[in-house]
Amino acid sequence: MKKTLLILFFLITSLQAEAQSYLGYFHDNYAGVQSVLFNPASIADSRFKTDINLFSISGSVQNDLYGVKLFDVYKDGYDFDTQSKMSPKNANNGLVNFDIMGPSFMFNIAPKHTLAVFTRARSIANVNKLNGFLVDQVKDGLDQSSNFNYNLGSPNAAANAWGEVGISYAAVLYQNNQHFLKGGLTAKYLQGGANADVKGNNVSVAYLENKANPKAGSLISTGEISVGGSQDWENNEDYDFDAASRGFGFDFGLVYEWRPDYEKYDVRNAKPADNNFRDLNKYKLRFGLSVTDIGSINYKNSKIDTYNVNGVVTQQMIDDADDLYEFLNDHYTKVSSSKGVKTNLPTAIHADVDWNMYNKFYLNLNGDISMVSENKLNSYGIADRVTLTPRYESRWFSFYVPVTYMEYSGMQAGAGLRAGVFFIGSGSILSNLASKDSKGADFHLGMKIPVYEKQFKDTDGDGVIDKQDACRKVAGPVENNGCPWPDTDKDGVFDKDDACPDTAGPKENKGCPWKDSDGDSLLDNVDACPAVAGPVENKGCPWPDTDGDGILDKDDACPNEAGLAENKGCPSLDADKDGVLDKDDDCPLVYGPADNKGCPKVTKETLAQLKMEAKSIFFTTGKATLSDAKMGETSGRLDAIKEILKNYPNAKFAINGHTDNVGNAKVNQKLSEQRAKVVMDLLIEKGVNPANLTSKGYGASKPVKSNKTASGRAENRRTEIVYLGNL
Repeated sequence: MKKTLLILFFLITSLQAEAQSYLGYFHDNYAGVQSVLFNPASIADSRFKTDINLFSISGSVQNDLYGVKLFDVYKDGYDFDTQSKMSPKNANNGLVNFDIMGPSFMFNIAPKHTLAVFTRARSIANVNKLNGFLVDQVKDGLDQSSNFNYNLGSPNAAANAWGEVGISYAAVLYQNNQHFLKGGLTAKYLQGGANADVKGNNVSVAYLENKANPKAGSLISTGEISVGGSQDWENNEDYDFDAASRGFGFDFGLVYEWRPDYEKYDVRNAKPADNNFRDLNKYKLRFGLSVTDIGSINYKNSKIDTYNVNGVVTQQMIDDADDLYEFLNDHYTKVSSSKGVKTNLPTAIHADVDWNMYNKFYLNLNGDISMVSENKLNSYGIADRVTLTPRYESRWFSFYVPVTYMEYSGMQAGAGLRAGVFFIGSGSILSNLASKDSKGADFHLGMKIPVYEKQFKDTDGDGVIDKQDACRKVAGPVENNGCPWPDTDKDGVFDKDDACPDTAGPKENKGCPWKDSDGDSLLDNVDACPAVAGPVENKGCPWPDTDGDGILDKDDACPNEAGLAENKGCPSLDADKDGVLDKDDDCPLVYGPADNKGCPKVTKETLAQLKMEAKSIFFTTGKATLSDAKMGETSGRLDAIKEILKNYPNAKFAINGHTDNVGNAKVNQKLSEQRAKVVMDLLIEKGVNPANLTSKGYGASKPVKSNKTASGRAENRRTEIVYLGNL
């Protein structure tokens, strides 16, 4: 008992809880149900349909007192006390944790909602502020030690083993463009297993050796020591399970993801084969924050005894004691006792940043901070640490290399991998292989059944996934189960839309050929009146006779007023009110007597006026051009003649030209003809109907006066307008 008792008494086996398990693994997007242990929000919008953990375990040992070449420890003949490298100081610490995860699972209950249920067994022990120099002194027993004197201060130790059954709920809380936030909560039922604690208060220890009789060496101590446990270790060496030792715990967490390429994952643009992009990691940066292990276990039957350890004991007394309680009760005064202890969980804050560097390569920075006081009785918490973990991850394989600075054991590096249904790793394996002074070791391994979200297969790319596609190799619409619509008559109209599926026809007629319903030689598609026969010229419609006069509108000059065929469908009129109907009136717009077919008669007065006007038309001597000197008067005369002639639309007039006998007769003849035509053309130019006029030249053949005198010859050079009769 000599060495064992002293080691227990002075808390030589320094242990501290390390509640963080699965180092380097749990940040993997495919960690599944294990990730819920560290941030319950992580399972929302996960890459899993479901993830079933069959069995997994994680354990770690860390300290800042003993350094070893880890793989030599397992060799035959290895002496831990002599071959390890010690680094004593006034307050040494160490780390031990075992975490066993039993059957557990997670599954998506809706696109934005996820549940997880897990079972877990945990074992933690914790010692703080142990004087490592004392450990070095007594590691071989007091009977071989020299004198020493140490102030131990207030060392504190606690150990706890318990089981958990937890249920986690996580959901997407906010999603807007590149911003994505999810949250989660875990509630845990805690079943206590075993609990023990030891705490010193201002303890000091001195040893005076007796060289003549080592058994008589004296151990002098001062201060108080409290010892407690859920079992009656003093009177019962067997373990008694206490089902009444139970409690409740909680975890909660948030995860924010920055998704700069959010438009690529807009479910409104997702095809059925994309499965709403559930299989993809969409973030560039991910930030996680969680608080775990809020709660406690109430050990109602636990007992705490406090001893005043002021006194002196000898080596012989130590050797004679069978257990710690017997030794304390026999040699020290029990100050107080109490029953019932509520022990806290190792509450901690966890924060991490995950960067998707490129494609499937990630870099994670994780920090853990204990929220438990090291000085509180029966308390234990995690060691603060920072871990940087580069990793490669895919659906069925991941590889990660965590590099950690631990509060007590310093820097360590490890590696791990996930392959299919197995995962295994260590946060310290690389350090353990390389270092001769390792102060920590950890491991994790497990087996699970992952069922991943994945893209659906669409072989023909028609938007109908293969498992729903009746024609997987030929594209077709969703409405026809992914098969193309048939077109029996090859007219470009699918049978489902074709009213005549066996006879080719245009799409406009629902796949049927056009008919000629009225038999007018125009097909119904171009027949404006498909039910009534009509000429092609009128688009297959019969010509209308609006006024019902028997003359079709197309030939009716008065389609809205009944009339006579001979009057182009218009009724008979007397426009000039001369009593002669227009149909019989040769001059319907000019008043005239019936005996002249409604036209005015050419009177002597009219002829006389025409003669007078015509006499005043002057030509250049010897030419058929009007005289410039008399141009104004001549133009006025022509206008007057025009107005007279217009009053006789059915009369025929002749424009006759005459000359004197001076000069060549042929020249005079031609000149008279030209002058008559010039006058006729000028009258036509002014608006006289050409049908009412003729022109003729007579030369000197019809003189009206004697050519022997100058005045006679002047009278003979003339232009006359002669009435020839009606047209």
